Amino acid sequence: MLTVTVGKTRMARRQNFSAKLLVKYMLVLVPAAVLLTVLLQKYTIPFKDDLWRALSDGLQKSGPASRAPSKGPCDMVRDCPDEHFSFYVRSGAANVVAPKICLRNKLVLGSVLNNAGPGINIVTINGKTGDVVKTAHFDMYSGDVKPLVEFLKSMEKGAVVLMASYDDPSTKLDEEARKLIAELGSLSVKSLGFRDNWVFVGGKGASVHSNFEKYQKNDSTKNKYENWPELIEIQGCIPKYLD
Repeated sequence: MLTVTVGKTRMARRQNFSAKLLVKYMLVLVPAAVLLTVLLQKYTIPFKDDLWRALSDGLQKSGPASRAPSKGPCDMVRDCPDEHFSFYVRSGAANVVAPKICLRNKLVLGSVLNNAGPGINIVTINGKTGDVVKTAHFDMYSGDVKPLVEFLKSMEKGAVVLMASYDDPSTKLDEEARKLIAELGSLSVKSLGFRDNWVFVGGKGASVHSNFEKYQKNDSTKNKYENWPELIEIQGCIPKYLD
């Protein structure tokens, strides 16, 4: 009887301890879950898909849910012929998700590289070799347009330029800057407005307008992200520059 009584007492103590521990966990986890839900609803729900894509940059998909192995953040849906360079350009999403520029299935500008920023993001490459020459971003809301103008003027003939907007690309964009970008082959830069989304690939010395350009107008009646339009993207093959 003593053995049974002691066993019951120990078992009761263990049950009481487990119950108290469970209550403590619930007191911590439930408020945390409620707070996280509120924050997600207030700040990230409109951008959850794009934010996930940004956070997953550089990570490979794995597990049974994946349809196919991923090569990283710059998968191309098609191969490019010889004497061409593959590219992928995606604009920013509102002021939350930074833009992304890829070359030859390699990320060359984006949040994970810490070289993207609000305004106009630019990557220039050597049109003959496909090597990256420069990456830069220019704040066109609270910054100065002069560094952008100087950057555009410094480009050498035969250079290829890839551009992507983030947040606002146009407030400080003056006529000189617009003209210089138009000379690279852009048509949309002339009408680029406040918080419009824009992606573009052109070249210094190009004699025709670029076929690689998309433009999404900021329209409060159609915007996907409240005060910003949805993100846009382009991909394709850039032919090598020939003298």
